[in-house]
Amino acid sequence: MKKTKIYFKTILQIFFFIIAFSTSQAKNPDKYYSGYKVSKYFSGILSYSDNNYSSSYKYLKELKGLGDIHSPYPQLYLYSLVNLDKIKEAYIFAKKLENRRLDSFESNLVTGVYYLKNKKYNLAGKYFKKIEDQNSDTQTLKSLLSISLNNWVSFLKLDEIEAVKLSDNLPSNLKNLKRIQDAFIHCFYESSKTEIKFETLLSDKKNDFSRYYFFYVNYLHKTKNEKETIEKINYALKSYPRNLILNQFKEDLVLKKTDKINNHFDCKNISHVLAEIFYITSNILSSQSIYSMSNFYLSLGKYLNPNFISFDAFQAENFYMNENLEEAKNRYEKVLKGGTFYKWHASKRIASILLEQDKTEEGFKIISSTYKKMAKPSINDIYDYASFLKNNEKFEESILEYNKILKLITKTHYLYPKASEGRGVAYERTGEWSKAEKDLLNSLEALPDQAYVINYLAYSWIEKGINIDKSLRMLEKANKLRKNDGYIIDSLGWALFKLKKYNESKEYLETAVKIMPSDPVVNDHYGDSLWMNNEKLQARYYWEYVLNSEKADEDLKKIIKKKLIFGLN
Repeated sequence: MKKTKIYFKTILQIFFFIIAFSTSQAKNPDKYYSGYKVSKYFSGILSYSDNNYSSSYKYLKELKGLGDIHSPYPQLYLYSLVNLDKIKEAYIFAKKLENRRLDSFESNLVTGVYYLKNKKYNLAGKYFKKIEDQNSDTQTLKSLLSISLNNWVSFLKLDEIEAVKLSDNLPSNLKNLKRIQDAFIHCFYESSKTEIKFETLLSDKKNDFSRYYFFYVNYLHKTKNEKETIEKINYALKSYPRNLILNQFKEDLVLKKTDKINNHFDCKNISHVLAEIFYITSNILSSQSIYSMSNFYLSLGKYLNPNFISFDAFQAENFYMNENLEEAKNRYEKVLKGGTFYKWHASKRIASILLEQDKTEEGFKIISSTYKKMAKPSINDIYDYASFLKNNEKFEESILEYNKILKLITKTHYLYPKASEGRGVAYERTGEWSKAEKDLLNSLEALPDQAYVINYLAYSWIEKGINIDKSLRMLEKANKLRKNDGYIIDSLGWALFKLKKYNESKEYLETAVKIMPSDPVVNDHYGDSLWMNNEKLQARYYWEYVLNSEKADEDLKKIIKKKLIFGLN
């Protein structure tokens, strides 16, 4: 649906462009607009819509002067430049737009960021003020960003007290940004209140500020001793054991990689602070699935703080979420160089991408190689590897890894329910049911309200023809825990079918097939319920669908063929 909208918009853009083209050609037929260049423009827009910035840049750079006729062009070209990290080239282009009075929020933002990076703060302030004036509605993301940028340029001319007062004047809808900015202000001025401000921010349990533990411990590293810093890191990791930048920071600290640590972030460097403001903006956009614009702001942030690999990791994730797998893989390959924890994170993603590209052997090779080279993998690392193996049907290998975890932890450990479930599923898929059942029950004993584990265990019992009444009660609970889940509703309907409650069964299975119309097993179950409700013609329709489905395995298709001949006995 998303891409359909994009392409529809693209066609409209081209339509209006052709109108403009026809008009301008009549006045000046030789200036810009041959059929060849119309084709280039069309290709550039399509490439950008697919988040292929290299291609969009290649096509659009040949269309000099197009912005005079078709206003979307400068924006698209500027986005392409920035998303390719060509910030200086984007700045030069932005200045040309300004000279032709074709400047925009984005072009002025690029110009301001370029001047800021080059420590021309007065000029940067001029352009940040310009974009603030362009966006008077303080509820828009652009306006929020411009206000924050302006504030920080102003801070350079103010003392600590005045800066805090200015920050206090942020709009009310900027509450969380204000709190983050407040901590950075005190850090910037080396205030005695810096620790208090970070502690206050991090004490908020309603919002996830876990990222800011990194900036806090970074500050402690520069102002306190190493022991205090590591103590705070360990404290944070108890609550956020998978925090990537914290884990990597700790490793770099222990290994005495001081230069690397110092290059990550410095709160007295205004470029570094504003890079984080861009990160916040990007995060908001990414959470709304606006990945291209998120990457635009990430690129500007990365320009201001090029050594902070967190930006590269985020960009790679955006490409991955937007299904641009090849570009995601290229970005993750950069992340591999970020240290042990970043390397493991990137390897998992690259392996997943390669598997999606049907490069199975290459995918397993990269993740296995990275894992086996780890000097001392953590419990989380082992769990990730075990789950990767299980999810890709390497069940026997995954069991060996799950065994390692479950020997190291107690039933109270947060990973115990997940590891037990994972091993249980692997045992079930290898035909070791008694072991599978025990693990699944242990998982539920440790954490009872796991809807999917309840479903897996109950459905397995139903398929084996045991504990069906108990399964039904469990599935009713799972259905309450997880509303409108097709798999759970299907299992619930199938339990009723096995209990010969065919009318009730049909109602649930009909709902399940509406939720998951292409699932072969669900369609098969629904066909069975129709048959037992004497709707035999309709039943055959659903069985035929399963027989012709590419998703159905061969064993199921053999069963379906018999049903189509003999029906249900």
